[in-house]
Amino acid sequence: MSVLEVQQMSYKSGANQILTEISFAVSQGEYLAISGPSGGGKSTLLKVIASLLTPTSGKILFKDKDQNEYPVTDYRRQVSYCFQQPTLFGKTVRDNTEFPFTIRNQVFSEDKVRELLQLVDLPVSFLDKPIIELSGGERQRVALIRNLMFLPEILLLDEVTVGLDEESKGIVQALVQNVHKQGVTILQVSHDEEDLQQAARVLKMEGGHLKDESIGR
Repeated sequence: MSVLEVQQMSYKSGANQILTEISFAVSQGEYLAISGPSGGGKSTLLKVIASLLTPTSGKILFKDKDQNEYPVTDYRRQVSYCFQQPTLFGKTVRDNTEFPFTIRNQVFSEDKVRELLQLVDLPVSFLDKPIIELSGGERQRVALIRNLMFLPEILLLDEVTVGLDEESKGIVQALVQNVHKQGVTILQVSHDEEDLQQAARVLKMEGGHLKDESIGR
């Protein structure tokens, strides 16, 4: 069963054709990676799937329903996008981990946050740590657990391990595997061979086109 289908989807920005007639389907619970040279359209594709950009033509279907038919907030809760450069807000880690509860009108669960902090090898004391004092790897880990307070149907990962030291990269990769084992469908854009090896299938993109149907693993 496909949870996501991209049908003859193209995207143009001004005079620049970024994506051209992209088509593929993603099965429920699949781990799919997207690789290829820089500038090939990988991140743009992920942003279109995340509803951050609107296709010029074609369709994105989520659970057999057009992406546009969902209220934007509802869609983004189910199809969650993690940026390459994590954006944190407020003053502390707590401000960021409280946000998913606030927008759902739910009571903040410190126990749940503690559990996720431990999964990414951060101490509970980090809850009140100022975000300006976090390293790049720590910021990425906090941004990821913010997206995972409530598990989405699909997790979109845009080069989330780029620039991380080996320890932080390993922690992030382990977290992604843990989430996948809980039934979350993963779409990950990456150049990193270790990231690609975690995926069951890899799509290759170049020049805004899919170059291969897929490479199974």
